[in-house]
Amino acid sequence: MTCATILQNSCYFCAQNVSLETFQVTKEMHITILQHDIDWCQVDKNLAHLDTLTATLPKTDLLLLPEMFATGLNNAAIDIVDAQPRILAWMQAKAKALDAAVVGSIATEDTGHCYNRLHFVCPDGSVTTYDKRHLFAYGGEAENYTAGHKRVIVEWRGVRFLLQVCYDLRYPLWARQRGDYDCILYSANFPISRDTAWRTLIRARAIENQCYVAACNRIGTDQQCEYYGRSAIIHPYGETIMDCPDKTEYAASAIIDLDFLRHYEAKFPVLADADSFELRPTP
Repeated sequence: MTCATILQNSCYFCAQNVSLETFQVTKEMHITILQHDIDWCQVDKNLAHLDTLTATLPKTDLLLLPEMFATGLNNAAIDIVDAQPRILAWMQAKAKALDAAVVGSIATEDTGHCYNRLHFVCPDGSVTTYDKRHLFAYGGEAENYTAGHKRVIVEWRGVRFLLQVCYDLRYPLWARQRGDYDCILYSANFPISRDTAWRTLIRARAIENQCYVAACNRIGTDQQCEYYGRSAIIHPYGETIMDCPDKTEYAASAIIDLDFLRHYEAKFPVLADADSFELRPTP
């Protein structure tokens, strides 16, 4: 099955009151988040380590990795963009071997610009991408990367995923539910110093959007920060379904139940009362 991009709009959009439809989808989706350490800019070493970590994974439909999982978050993009083809090739091989979508971000050069680009890779090798919209200027990311302009949703095995990267988590309008997705994926490098924000906001995004959230964060240290991890899969009620222990390489798996989600939407149609709005981000 090929992953299908079902929405890739420009940054300008209007969100009207959501129509809550009944979808005839009953398959449960197994999601795995893989929290791991990353050696700074050591692509081959990181990929070999991930081969070891994924060798004993249980059967899953989707594997979510941290932001820039093969290099670490290097704000000097020129140092790592050349590695994109072999990292993507690894993702394609891994997706085929696992018969699962593999999701993670890679520093990518395209038409003379560098992007922090999330890749959603399916077993047949097809790829859907999302360019991180909100660049972390405080840490220097905006100096060398270009912000994305498109909100991207991809459908995989009957489940619709909104693609987001790390700092996007702080911007709720960018993730606002429009009745068009079931789960938000966050691939992240959130440091210990902002741990309270991480734990609070992944739950807030689930509650306010009446959706599942899968948030995968790294552990370890880089040249600037230390990372706890605290990756988690969050229920639409805001409760933790499954999480990873602090500072530990760990794979956590959970099930997304669309039958439950449709029942919840119909029983408690909070999004039908949502405000209409316009969002016009700076290009």
